[in-house]
Amino acid sequence: MSARDLVLARDAYDDIVYQGYDGGAEEICGVLAGAYGDDESVVHEVHQTENVAETPQIRYAIDPEEQLQVIESVEDAGLEIVGFYHTHPSGPPHPSETDAERATWPGYSYVICAFDGYPYLGSWRWTDDGFERETVVLDERSG
Repeated sequence: MSARDLVLARDAYDDIVYQGYDGGAEEICGVLAGAYGDDESVVHEVHQTENVAETPQIRYAIDPEEQLQVIESVEDAGLEIVGFYHTHPSGPPHPSETDAERATWPGYSYVICAFDGYPYLGSWRWTDDGFERETVVLDERSG
């Protein structure tokens, strides 16, 4: 296992946390955009998408057509897909079994923001062996 970092622009971190608060009891989700790297990825922007899951309180799902539109928009802006994010309003501060079952982008970051008294944001790369924890680094210079 190698150590990996996910560098989050401060604005991107704040956006995820505030979207989570705005989502209330339902999970919010979206796409992470920036510079992808094998050992370090940098998130410059987050693009919230609609959660189309049948039970949004405990699951998230991104509509494939909306996901494709966001990916095209990100790439048109000269950025890369870094991964995805969602919240756990009342769930664990780590990937759930369902998250592991539904992860489909090997090598990409999956950010989870949990709200258990205070926001906790963690990131994991999806690998052949499951989720591998990344170190989250906040870039305070952005904004």
